[in-house]
Amino acid sequence: MTCDEAKILLHALLDNELDAGHAREVEAHIANCASCTAEFAAQREMQRMLADSKLRYTAPVGLRARIEASLPQPQRQPSRRSVLRGFAMGSAVSALAASGVVAVVLRQDDQQRILSEVVSAHLRSLQAGHLIDVVSTDQHTVKPWFNGKLDVAPPVIDLTAQGFTLVGGRLDYVDARAIGAVVYRRRQHIINLFVSQTASTEHRPPKTQTMQGFNCRRWGERGLNFWAVSDIGGDELAEFVDKFEAAMKANTEG
Repeated sequence: MTCDEAKILLHALLDNELDAGHAREVEAHIANCASCTAEFAAQREMQRMLADSKLRYTAPVGLRARIEASLPQPQRQPSRRSVLRGFAMGSAVSALAASGVVAVVLRQDDQQRILSEVVSAHLRSLQAGHLIDVVSTDQHTVKPWFNGKLDVAPPVIDLTAQGFTLVGGRLDYVDARAIGAVVYRRRQHIINLFVSQTASTEHRPPKTQTMQGFNCRRWGERGLNFWAVSDIGGDELAEFVDKFEAAMKANTEG
């Protein structure tokens, strides 16, 4: 393992996001490389400082009293019946609101977990021998290779003329199931396009997020979820997705 490869994975090792095999490889490299040892120690110290720092602001004790004093006082005492009625209605509304909030939070947490798994899969692919199962710049070779290995084969589109070279594909695992990964190259940068089947057929417009220094552009189309992950800039990744979507639409209409 080279220093460049190890440094890509230092954050993942620090956050316990590597599988046992890759963790051992990175740890073995660190043990014999003074530069990576120093880098890892610096990152670990930064993590400790962020955890220990008192980043949370504590309001003054008298603030609550001042806020309560500024509120208008009730003109009369409500009856016991009205209090109970209001409490019941408020509880019902709160319960409905809380259930909606919980559902939204759970969906967001699930999306972040899957994003983390996708980025981890991208990191694993950058290790020697992990990037490609079928090597070909011909989409008519890569696409049939997926047949029989997945419930739905991912669309494979040659974008070489648009500056994104198709280099092959592989099987990967995200969210405890096998999915397809179509691999492209932009200059010296790798773009992994992960594709999985979904029950939803609605179009979800592309959205870019960043995790561990990688850009990930996610969208949904025709019962498929797509995640394009790379270390290229967000604008270039958006360009890749736009060209991929345009070509896929043209192929469908044709």
